[in-house]
Amino acid sequence: MSDFAAGRSVATVTLVVADYDAAIRWYVDRAGFALTSDVDLGGGKRWVTVEPAGGGARLLLARAEGAKQIASIGSQTGGRVAFFLETDDFAHDHATMLARGVEFREAPRHEPYGTVAVFADLYGNLWDLIQLKH
Repeated sequence: MSDFAAGRSVATVTLVVADYDAAIRWYVDRAGFALTSDVDLGGGKRWVTVEPAGGGARLLLARAEGAKQIASIGSQTGGRVAFFLETDDFAHDHATMLARGVEFREAPRHEPYGTVAVFADLYGNLWDLIQLKH
C-alpha cells in the first residue's frame, strides 16, 4: 500500500531537440501528435508540448542549450529505445507513419507481448510503435 495519492501519473517527459519548429513539424505532421502548447517564455525559450491523439504523457520539446545538451540530441538513452507509442491499430498507424516519411528501423515483428516495430524520430531517438496484447 502506498502513502501517495492514487491520481499520480507521469504527465510530461522532456525531449531535447535542436529546433522547436522542426520538432513540432515532425511530431505533428509525421508522427500524428497534437500540439498542446507553444508559449513564448522570453529569451528565445518556449514551452512546447505535444501529445499523441489518444492521450498519455506529453513530450516537452526543449531546445538544447550548451555543448552537453547539444551532444545528447538523438541519443538521450545511449542508443536504446527511449519511448513507446502504444496504438490500438498497429497496421493502420504503421502504414500511415510510413506514408508520412517516418523511418522504421525494422519490419514489424510479433512478440509474446504484442506487435512492435522500432522507428526513429527526426533526431534519431528510437521509439517502439507497439500494439500490446490484452
